[in-house]
Amino acid sequence: MKKTDAIARRILGWKLNRWDRWFDYEKGVFINDSEFNPEQSLVHAMLIVEKLEKLGYSFSSNGVSDAAFNQYKGTGKNLPEAIINAAYSIIENDSVVASATLWRKLS
Repeated sequence: MKKTDAIARRILGWKLNRWDRWFDYEKGVFINDSEFNPEQSLVHAMLIVEKLEKLGYSFSSNGVSDAAFNQYKGTGKNLPEAIINAAYSIIENDSVVASATLWRKLS
């Protein structure tokens, strides 16, 4: 599973509708896989930042290639990639993202 797929499922709460399309239950919209590229698009990466801030994480960045959500840090060639890496670090290390607690917070 790609990092973006894991983030879409476990942080954004999207469900895979078919092999190339996600469904965002909060907004009631379909998102084509090809239209969601947070590693390249700062606008898309900021959707992840907004969601994690709603969940209680604090976002910080040097504005270029480093990003952090609380103690979870990521680096990349650009800021969107750093955000993805930091968010994925949460998935790998924080049991809250893997538990039902997250889904209660999202509701």
